Amino acid sequence: MAKLTEAELTVFLDEREGWASISSAIRRDFTFPGFRPAIAFVNRVADLAEATGHHPDIEIHYNRVSLSLSTHDAGGVTEKDVALAAEIDRVAEPTAG
Repeated sequence: MAKLTEAELTVFLDEREGWASISSAIRRDFTFPGFRPAIAFVNRVADLAEATGHHPDIEIHYNRVSLSLSTHDAGGVTEKDVALAAEIDRVAEPTAG
């Protein structure tokens, strides 16, 4: 799978609130009202990741979850990453920011 061009990545970032390009990945931080809602979100993301066979890097800090997506084989962000990002946004709680 080919890495997205800068133009394609810019279109994605313009269309998806909260995602940013960091190095060769896309990243988004989510904030929840407490630890349990944050972990519930991580579990939903884990289900998506397993279903797609594409796994994000996940950091958990009490009520904050940071996700980074990159296709390491391609050396950057691909369609796989933006598709999973869209699914992650879909399962995020309304209070996530």
